[in-house]
Amino acid sequence: MIRKLVCALVAACVCTTLGFAQSPAGSAPAPKDEAYRGMTLNTSFDGSFNSGSKVFDWTTTTGYVFNQHFSVNAGIPFLFVRGTTSTGTHTSSNGVGDAFGQFLLAFKNPAVNYGSAFTFSLPTGDSAKGLTTGRVTFDWSNALAREFGRWTPYVNLGVGNSLMDTKYWHRPFVTLGDVAHFEAGTAFELGRGVTLTGSAYDVAPWGPQKVYSQTVTRSGGGPTGSGLGSSKHGRVFQNNAVTTGDSSIDRDNGFNGDLDFNPTKFVDFDLAYSHSVHYQLDTVSFGINFNLTPLLSRRQSH
Repeated sequence: MIRKLVCALVAACVCTTLGFAQSPAGSAPAPKDEAYRGMTLNTSFDGSFNSGSKVFDWTTTTGYVFNQHFSVNAGIPFLFVRGTTSTGTHTSSNGVGDAFGQFLLAFKNPAVNYGSAFTFSLPTGDSAKGLTTGRVTFDWSNALAREFGRWTPYVNLGVGNSLMDTKYWHRPFVTLGDVAHFEAGTAFELGRGVTLTGSAYDVAPWGPQKVYSQTVTRSGGGPTGSGLGSSKHGRVFQNNAVTTGDSSIDRDNGFNGDLDFNPTKFVDFDLAYSHSVHYQLDTVSFGINFNLTPLLSRRQSH
């Protein structure tokens, strides 16, 4: 299982199986066969629950593996958001999110495995529902991992102009503004296709920022504002449809845990937990990924 996780980092380094990079949740891991070349196809259904929101994400991703070092992905999510504002009002919105593309570079080495992913998103979502910033956004993430028996410590460093979701938390908001993100942790192979992962993370924005809420939306008549205001624990996304301000409005840090179960090459299950220290928010997430790539290769072989 750890080898599969490392291959996901190395051959598709933004694999959501380990959450190495803050790529669009639902982006697909690489096929288990490192010698595979050709088309990939994955579909996944993910969700996150906390005291203020429920976010569900159905994403279909297709791509192409050129060789053991380079591959590409493209996908589009469909989002279902249920939320509660700071005043206790219940909200609901659905819609297509931002289509995304990824360029993935990876290298395996006995000393350390390295993966780099450049992800960009196009503004295909509905800005009135907070499903897009209305701008082209990007994230460049770089991950390092090393196996020590059943243990695989890793670090991930990234920078972009928008904070992207992770497998640990499908956020009920999107951001626009320069941001760096960091994650460090380790995975432990429990056996029989089960892996446990723990990590700590930090989100470090700088300069002007915007936060677009998916629970308080402009389509629902939600207000716009600036700064933290009277938002509880800095959760500006529960107060305003759009909040403008400095780096304090979307700064974050916390820790994550994840249990991954990969019974076959066709399906992968995840159960994750994230605690945001900044927002004082506990989030439980799940993910079900169906790897349809073996069906493509089987069809091509006939």
